[in-house]
Amino acid sequence: MGVCLASLLLGAGSVSPADAIQVLAGQGSDEARFIVTELRLPRTLVGLAVGIALGIAGALMQSVARNPLAEPGLLGISAGSAFAVAVALVLGASAATLTVAVAQFGALCGCLFALGAARLQGVGNDPIRLVLAGAALSSLLIALTSLLLLFDERAADEIRFWVTGSVAGRNLDSLMRVIPSFSVAALITLLIARPLASLALGERVAVGLGHRPGRIRLLVVIAVALLVGGATAMAGPIVFVGLVVPFAARALAGPDIRRTLWLCLPIGPIVVIGADVLSRLIAAPTELPLGVLTALIGAPVLLAIVRARRLPSL
Repeated sequence: MGVCLASLLLGAGSVSPADAIQVLAGQGSDEARFIVTELRLPRTLVGLAVGIALGIAGALMQSVARNPLAEPGLLGISAGSAFAVAVALVLGASAATLTVAVAQFGALCGCLFALGAARLQGVGNDPIRLVLAGAALSSLLIALTSLLLLFDERAADEIRFWVTGSVAGRNLDSLMRVIPSFSVAALITLLIARPLASLALGERVAVGLGHRPGRIRLLVVIAVALLVGGATAMAGPIVFVGLVVPFAARALAGPDIRRTLWLCLPIGPIVVIGADVLSRLIAAPTELPLGVLTALIGAPVLLAIVRARRLPSL
């Protein structure tokens, strides 16, 4: 609640916190009401949804890959989603009419690659090598996306700010378009939470308890693609949220994936909305892209995990 209130009171327009409080109390000028209700409120709600989606997606990926560094942004899933959007724009689509399904298809392809790499002998067993493989894919996709935009000025103008990751200027329509797919992902997550906890004990144990590991992984891929693709469609590729949020949740709740998933619900919005508020204040009156702030927050967390003597076992 605190970060949501801060998001409504600070930045994004020349309205002071006192004026914003008047608007929330049902008073205030027309200009203040417009800025708070038409700019800051949708931005806050989009940040809320993006934080939850990326936090849950990161926890699911790390659990099924049994790798604490398996973050959608680091493994190329977000980059795959952005690349699919860039291809669609170059082929003639516009950012205003672009469907969420395009971003989710790109995320699905990236997710399949990440899980495929995680199951390769010598790669999946080594968290660092898996991240390096994902970083290579992510760099390749980012380079291809930049190349496409370099040769298509219209597409570059359409998504220049979007590719850096930002919730600024997003409206409620963009949020409403992802609600159906997020609802499906939420239902899948509820169904697979218990089987995932069993899978963490080993495939034999999971099979002995009546679960099917292959089906569990397939459902995780679908849920992660829906969540990451939807979040990327709204705010662009934002890295490290899927690493920081589950890491904080596990620190509080332990390795049980069910408790981790529940804790991602409040921690995800705290990270994303908190970073968004900071992005408005650090370089005021201009703003930094949200993706830059999440990278500044997430990079030290990644280094701390890597430098630990023993990576946490999932």
